[in-house]
Amino acid sequence: MRGSVALWYNLRRPAGPTIATSEIRLLAHQSSVTRMPSVEQSLAQFLARLASAEPTPGGGSASALAGALAAALIAMVCRLTLGKEQFAGRQAEVRLVLDRTEPLLHRLAEAVDEDAQAYEAVVSAYRLPRGDQIERQTRRESVQRALHTATRVPLQVANDCAQLLDLVTVVLEKGNPNALSDAKVAAHLAEAGLRGAVQNVVVNLPGIEDLEFVERVQAEVTELLHAIPERAPDR
Repeated sequence: MRGSVALWYNLRRPAGPTIATSEIRLLAHQSSVTRMPSVEQSLAQFLARLASAEPTPGGGSASALAGALAAALIAMVCRLTLGKEQFAGRQAEVRLVLDRTEPLLHRLAEAVDEDAQAYEAVVSAYRLPRGDQIERQTRRESVQRALHTATRVPLQVANDCAQLLDLVTVVLEKGNPNALSDAKVAAHLAEAGLRGAVQNVVVNLPGIEDLEFVERVQAEVTELLHAIPERAPDR
């Protein structure tokens, strides 16, 4: 929308009395009150929420968004390749990439809000009363459930971004060369999404009492990080 584009332009302008802090707060408040899903908000609204003093959305949501943007760019390159006569020999392979990318795009877009909701559940669990033994036990169980969810959501984001890194190597080789820079941007965004999601996984692990779960997650995270140089295309 025109208003959103204008506000985004103001946000990008150099020093001076550009967009007022009060305007950012108003946009953040409007989107928070309506509880509109992040993917349905304007870019300006989402950035205002991200820039606000509220704890959500935060780095986990931003990581999921980076992955969603990577998926969208991969899908774009695929569509710029499909149906083109000069790329006739690549159609089946590129179509397969597109078919695998679109579910990842939708899942990562949903994870933008899922990560924020998972963090909010952790905060709510820690705020439960602990006056007697029953309340303390209830609080402890609630905290553990919330931490498990807050770990699983970014772990899924990390795995989805790892899949995107695999898929982007195909479009870098087989995609329309006129969109090569877009494919490279997708690769960088997917790697950023993976690394960011991992940070939001490991921050929860110290509070989790299930050591077997923690060990499994640590092993998975280590494998994901070690595989980045193999997956990520050459700079």
